[in-house]
Amino acid sequence: MKLRIRIDHRIDASPSLQVTVLLFSLLAGLFTVGMVFAASRVNPFLALWKIFSGSFGSLYGIKETITKAIPLILIGSGLALAFRARFWNIGAESQLLMGAICATWIGLNWGPRLPGPIIIPAMFLAGFLGGALWAMFPALLKVKFGINEVISTLMLNYVAAELLTLLIVGPWKGVTQQGFPYTDDFPASATLPLLYGSRIHYTTLIIAVFACVLLFMLIYSTKFGYELRVIGENIEAARYAGIDFMRNTVIMMLISGGMAGIAGVGEVAGIHHHLTYPQAISSGYGFTAIIVAWLAKLNPIAAIASGLFFAGILVGGDAIQISLGLPAATVQVFNGILLFFLIMGDFFLNNRVILSLERKE
Repeated sequence: MKLRIRIDHRIDASPSLQVTVLLFSLLAGLFTVGMVFAASRVNPFLALWKIFSGSFGSLYGIKETITKAIPLILIGSGLALAFRARFWNIGAESQLLMGAICATWIGLNWGPRLPGPIIIPAMFLAGFLGGALWAMFPALLKVKFGINEVISTLMLNYVAAELLTLLIVGPWKGVTQQGFPYTDDFPASATLPLLYGSRIHYTTLIIAVFACVLLFMLIYSTKFGYELRVIGENIEAARYAGIDFMRNTVIMMLISGGMAGIAGVGEVAGIHHHLTYPQAISSGYGFTAIIVAWLAKLNPIAAIASGLFFAGILVGGDAIQISLGLPAATVQVFNGILLFFLIMGDFFLNNRVILSLERKE
């Protein structure tokens, strides 16, 4: 007898099947993470409990989770739009940094001259444009020259990080920072208000939630969103139907990059109040948001819950470093394993695996 494996494409998956596959993917991922903890001689149940109790088990943890969820929601919803069209934007980290750079320029140069009601919207607009224009480059490289967007967006992460570092140790280095590689602090008019007793810059949080709703409507209720979904399903069919691939790709990436740029504004104007090292501005938000978008099934509204979930992992990951003595890379391992099982779940959702036994002749 010989085992034969046949894979058939599944035309349409029912909502119940989608929920079931998602739950099994998460459970399998958590089980595997537990095995990693066990291999490190750490009680997996204790470690998982520490992670989620550290982020959702106290008022301080919840506030910190919401703070870290803000950039994840913004970037994740923007990536959901790009991934809908099968454009793999891996450069949200750089788009966030460019948004932070542009907002810093506005805040330092115009903040002392303009009141908050003017300078804050100007900073958000500058951040959106900075992230959008940075994202436009790989989009044009893709549609004009066929350059793989994974490579171009990934490489631009390093370019943006080095550019930011150049600015804070060079021409933008603050004269009031006692030699530290930061810009001068923003004037009060260029900083975002915080929720009392927390680091939650609620202006950015409101923008994030509102943007998720708008993106959901854009994807499912407009001609542009329909064309993006067609491009994602079959690009050749989209071209045959007369859909403008270049225009849609560029617009989509402008929005996706702009969302990451807004996240950068929130980090520098709401948290740090100056421009600092890339790794201080972003705790890998651009990469974690990829998993946020995937867990949300590329639904911008679902990215709100998904962003909170992964923000909890980031906050809980800090907790287990202290309480269990685990390395900082534990969070990246956790996120990577979950992404692997989510992608595997999508495979089984879109394909039916049929096993059969055949007699050997």
